[in-house]
Amino acid sequence: MAELESIKKLKNWAKNFKSEVYTLYLAYRDPRVPWYAKLFIACVVGYAFSPIDLIPDFIPVLGYLDDLVLIPLGVTLALKMIPEPVLEEARKKAIDFRPGKPKSWGAAIIIIAVWVCLLVMVTVLVIQQ
Repeated sequence: MAELESIKKLKNWAKNFKSEVYTLYLAYRDPRVPWYAKLFIACVVGYAFSPIDLIPDFIPVLGYLDDLVLIPLGVTLALKMIPEPVLEEARKKAIDFRPGKPKSWGAAIIIIAVWVCLLVMVTVLVIQQ
């Protein structure tokens, strides 16, 4: 019985989390949000909506680290940077949002570029040895 309640809590948290990410997206578009918060929000939302992870999920333990720790931490910090009136308005708008997960192909391209740069650096180091 306790397991069923835990699963319900986890599902509710995940549903609210998706709404919070969309809240960030809506707040990003508001001119009352400071530039530094917009920059951070763009990184968090772009990564959360990216179809490609910085750390692929097939890597044991580390693969899920970004999904379970980094993204929730980024969302929490970004929410604290947004002025309260903007946050309230964005949350009201986000409640009505129900489509599937949007994709951020720009963030995916950046992540691919990071992996390519790392691959080139490792290749250069191996060749120099």
